[in-house]
Amino acid sequence: MGFQISALNSEEFSHLVGLDDDSLAKYGARRMTVDLKPGYPCRVTLEDAEIGESVLLVNYEHLAVNTPYRSTHAVFVREEATTRPPIPNRVPEQLSIRLLSIRAFNTDGMMVAADVVHGTESEPVIRALLNDSKVEYLHIHNAKPGCYAARVDRL
Repeated sequence: MGFQISALNSEEFSHLVGLDDDSLAKYGARRMTVDLKPGYPCRVTLEDAEIGESVLLVNYEHLAVNTPYRSTHAVFVREEATTRPPIPNRVPEQLSIRLLSIRAFNTDGMMVAADVVHGTESEPVIRALLNDSKVEYLHIHNAKPGCYAARVDRL
């Protein structure tokens, strides 16, 4: 079974690009300068930002469902990023180098399964979870900081 991993849409963050720090604070966002790689995983490019690059740390509602699983969390976004097209049948390096929590949701937005796996071993877990007819989509999170990373859908 095929799958695709999707990045966040850069348009969702365009209103923040170029704002000064006081204006960003009104949105609960912070501008940071990357000082470590890997360490600042951009959710729009699905790549770690380069040292010296500017990123925004923002709260993002990644699971906008009317269930107890409704969820927001902090994510990094490169200020000048453009949305990366969905990645078919491949786990990007940004995910493969991290410990991941993979969560499976049904059409009602209820979690029906989950697993924790090192990114290098995530593809078989993704395929197995998506092979379950109760599963509509997956969310991947970085397991240690708990940040939302990406959505996975069947092809």
